[in-house]
Amino acid sequence: MTLSRNTLILFLLLIAFGLSSWSIIITRQTSKVITQHSPDQPDAFMENIASTVFNKTGTPSLKVSAPKMVHYEENDVTELTTPHVIVYRKSPEPWHIDADYARATGGINQITFWNNVVIHHLADTQDPITTMTTSSLTIVPDEKIAKTDDAVVMTQPDTTVHAVGMLANWEAGTVKLLSQAREEYVPQS
Repeated sequence: MTLSRNTLILFLLLIAFGLSSWSIIITRQTSKVITQHSPDQPDAFMENIASTVFNKTGTPSLKVSAPKMVHYEENDVTELTTPHVIVYRKSPEPWHIDADYARATGGINQITFWNNVVIHHLADTQDPITTMTTSSLTIVPDEKIAKTDDAVVMTQPDTTVHAVGMLANWEAGTVKLLSQAREEYVPQS
Protein backbone atom coordinates (compact mmCIF):
# COMPACT_ATOMS: atom_id res chain seq x y z
CA MET A 1 0.00 0.00 0.00
CA THR A 2 2.89 2.38 0.68
CA LEU A 3 4.16 1.84 -2.81
CA SER A 4 0.87 2.87 -4.36
CA ARG A 5 0.56 5.86 -2.01
CA ASN A 6 4.10 6.98 -2.97
CA THR A 7 3.28 6.40 -6.61
CA LEU A 8 0.08 8.42 -6.26
CA ILE A 9 1.93 11.30 -4.54
CA LEU A 10 4.65 11.22 -7.22
CA PHE A 11 1.99 11.19 -9.94
CA LEU A 12 0.19 14.19 -8.37
CA LEU A 13 3.49 16.10 -8.04
CA LEU A 14 4.28 15.44 -11.71
CA ILE A 15 0.83 16.72 -12.70
CA ALA A 16 1.29 19.84 -10.52
CA PHE A 17 4.75 20.44 -12.01
CA GLY A 18 3.37 20.00 -15.53
CA LEU A 19 0.48 22.42 -14.91
CA SER A 20 2.84 24.98 -13.35
CA SER A 21 5.20 24.74 -16.30
CA TRP A 22 2.34 25.05 -18.77
CA SER A 23 1.01 28.11 -16.88
CA ILE A 24 4.44 29.79 -16.96
CA ILE A 25 4.84 29.11 -20.69
CA ILE A 26 1.37 30.51 -21.49
CA THR A 27 2.00 33.60 -19.33
CA ARG A 28 5.33 34.32 -21.02
CA GLN A 29 3.84 33.98 -24.48
CA THR A 30 1.00 36.39 -23.73
CA SER A 31 3.29 38.93 -22.06
CA LYS A 32 5.53 39.22 -25.11
CA VAL A 33 3.45 42.02 -26.58
CA ILE A 34 5.53 44.25 -28.81
CA THR A 35 4.46 47.85 -28.60
CA GLN A 36 5.27 50.09 -31.46
CA HIS A 37 5.82 53.71 -30.62
CA SER A 38 4.06 56.18 -32.87
CA PRO A 39 6.32 59.14 -33.80
CA ASP A 40 3.59 61.64 -32.94
CA GLN A 41 3.16 60.20 -29.46
CA PRO A 42 5.43 61.19 -26.55
CA ASP A 43 8.03 58.70 -25.39
CA ALA A 44 8.66 60.42 -22.05
CA PHE A 45 7.29 63.13 -19.80
CA MET A 46 8.33 64.72 -16.53
CA GLU A 47 6.85 67.17 -14.08
CA ASN A 48 8.57 69.88 -12.03
CA ILE A 49 11.85 69.67 -13.88
CA ALA A 50 15.03 71.58 -13.11
CA SER A 51 18.10 70.93 -15.22
CA THR A 52 21.44 72.72 -15.30
CA VAL A 53 23.81 72.51 -18.27
CA PHE A 54 27.49 73.03 -17.56
CA ASN A 55 30.16 74.24 -19.98
CA LYS A 56 33.55 72.60 -20.54
CA THR A 57 35.06 74.38 -17.52
CA GLY A 58 32.34 73.07 -15.20
CA THR A 59 30.46 76.33 -14.67
CA PRO A 60 26.72 76.59 -15.34
CA SER A 61 25.83 77.88 -18.80
CA LEU A 62 22.07 77.27 -18.84
CA LYS A 63 19.38 76.30 -16.37
CA VAL A 64 15.94 75.11 -17.46
CA SER A 65 12.96 74.67 -15.17
CA ALA A 66 9.31 73.98 -15.99
CA PRO A 67 6.29 72.39 -14.37
CA LYS A 68 5.81 70.02 -17.33
CA MET A 69 8.00 68.56 -20.07
CA VAL A 70 7.02 66.16 -22.86
CA HIS A 71 9.62 64.50 -25.11
CA TYR A 72 9.08 63.10 -28.61
CA GLU A 73 11.67 60.68 -29.95
CA GLU A 74 11.25 61.77 -33.57
CA ASN A 75 13.62 64.71 -34.19
CA ASP A 76 14.50 64.71 -30.45
CA VAL A 77 11.89 67.37 -29.63
CA THR A 78 11.01 68.43 -26.09
CA GLU A 79 8.01 70.64 -25.34
CA LEU A 80 7.93 72.68 -22.13
CA THR A 81 5.00 74.37 -20.43
CA THR A 82 5.67 77.76 -18.76
CA PRO A 83 9.45 77.37 -18.92
CA HIS A 84 11.92 79.53 -17.03
CA VAL A 85 15.39 79.53 -18.54
CA ILE A 86 18.44 81.18 -17.01
CA VAL A 87 21.28 81.93 -19.44
CA TYR A 88 24.56 82.44 -17.60
CA ARG A 89 27.22 84.66 -19.14
CA LYS A 90 30.50 86.30 -18.15
CA SER A 91 28.56 89.16 -16.56
CA PRO A 92 27.51 88.60 -12.93
CA GLU A 93 23.83 88.93 -13.91
CA PRO A 94 22.35 86.18 -16.10
CA TRP A 95 19.51 86.57 -18.59
CA HIS A 96 16.14 85.14 -17.51
CA ILE A 97 13.67 83.99 -20.17
CA ASP A 98 10.03 83.17 -19.41
CA ALA A 99 7.22 82.19 -21.78
CA ASP A 100 3.99 80.25 -21.90
CA TYR A 101 5.60 77.52 -24.05
CA ALA A 102 8.94 76.38 -25.43
CA ARG A 103 10.23 73.68 -27.75
CA ALA A 104 13.79 72.39 -27.57
CA THR A 105 15.23 70.49 -30.53
CA GLY A 106 18.31 68.31 -30.71
CA GLY A 107 18.56 68.16 -26.93
CA ILE A 108 19.07 71.87 -26.31
CA ASN A 109 20.73 72.82 -29.61
CA GLN A 110 17.91 75.29 -30.18
CA ILE A 111 15.08 76.43 -27.91
CA THR A 112 12.09 78.32 -29.32
CA PHE A 113 9.78 80.19 -26.93
CA TRP A 114 6.33 81.53 -27.78
CA ASN A 115 3.40 83.37 -26.20
CA ASN A 116 4.22 86.09 -23.67
CA VAL A 117 8.00 85.86 -23.97
CA VAL A 118 9.86 88.00 -21.42
CA ILE A 119 13.66 88.38 -21.39
CA HIS A 120 15.03 90.09 -18.30
CA HIS A 121 18.34 90.82 -16.63
CA LEU A 122 19.21 92.93 -13.64
CA ALA A 123 21.65 95.81 -13.84
CA ASP A 124 25.31 94.92 -13.69
CA THR A 125 28.59 96.76 -14.12
CA GLN A 126 28.13 97.08 -17.91
CA ASP A 127 24.39 97.11 -18.60
CA PRO A 128 21.32 98.70 -16.98
CA ILE A 129 18.33 96.63 -15.91
CA THR A 130 16.68 95.49 -19.15
CA THR A 131 13.38 93.81 -19.97
CA MET A 132 12.35 92.75 -23.47
CA THR A 133 8.98 91.34 -24.50
CA THR A 134 8.06 89.60 -27.74
CA SER A 135 5.72 86.91 -29.01
CA SER A 136 8.46 84.44 -29.95
CA LEU A 137 12.18 83.99 -29.37
CA THR A 138 14.74 81.41 -30.44
CA ILE A 139 17.98 80.86 -28.55
CA VAL A 140 20.97 78.89 -29.79
CA PRO A 141 23.00 78.11 -26.65
CA ASP A 142 26.18 76.96 -28.44
CA GLU A 143 26.31 80.23 -30.40
CA LYS A 144 25.18 82.29 -27.36
CA ILE A 145 22.54 84.12 -29.41
CA ALA A 146 18.86 84.95 -29.07
CA LYS A 147 16.79 86.09 -32.04
CA THR A 148 13.29 86.94 -33.21
CA ASP A 149 11.67 88.35 -36.31
CA ASP A 150 8.62 89.52 -34.33
CA ALA A 151 7.87 92.86 -32.67
CA VAL A 152 10.03 93.59 -29.63
CA VAL A 153 9.61 96.08 -26.79
CA MET A 154 12.84 96.76 -24.88
CA THR A 155 12.59 98.68 -21.62
CA GLN A 156 15.49 100.21 -19.70
CA PRO A 157 15.42 103.01 -17.11
CA ASP A 158 13.84 106.12 -18.73
CA THR A 159 13.71 104.44 -22.16
CA THR A 160 11.33 102.21 -24.09
CA VAL A 161 12.24 101.03 -27.58
CA HIS A 162 9.79 99.41 -30.02
CA ALA A 163 11.25 97.47 -32.94
CA VAL A 164 10.65 94.57 -35.27
CA GLY A 165 13.25 91.82 -35.06
CA MET A 166 16.14 91.43 -32.66
CA LEU A 167 19.47 89.62 -32.55
CA ALA A 168 21.26 89.43 -29.20
CA ASN A 169 24.60 87.96 -28.25
CA TRP A 170 24.43 87.40 -24.51
CA GLU A 171 28.13 86.66 -24.14
CA ALA A 172 29.10 89.97 -25.74
CA GLY A 173 26.16 91.73 -24.09
CA THR A 174 24.94 93.20 -27.39
CA VAL A 175 21.37 93.62 -28.63
CA LYS A 176 20.75 94.60 -32.25
CA LEU A 177 17.24 95.75 -33.14
CA LEU A 178 16.68 94.84 -36.79
CA SER A 179 14.06 97.27 -38.14
CA GLN A 180 11.46 99.94 -37.41
CA ALA A 181 13.15 100.91 -34.13
CA ARG A 182 11.66 103.91 -32.38
CA GLU A 183 12.60 105.09 -28.93
CA GLU A 184 10.46 106.76 -26.31
CA TYR A 185 11.89 108.71 -23.38
CA VAL A 186 9.84 107.77 -20.32
CA PRO A 187 11.19 109.59 -17.25
CA GLN A 188 11.03 107.70 -13.97
CA SER A 189 9.11 109.53 -11.27
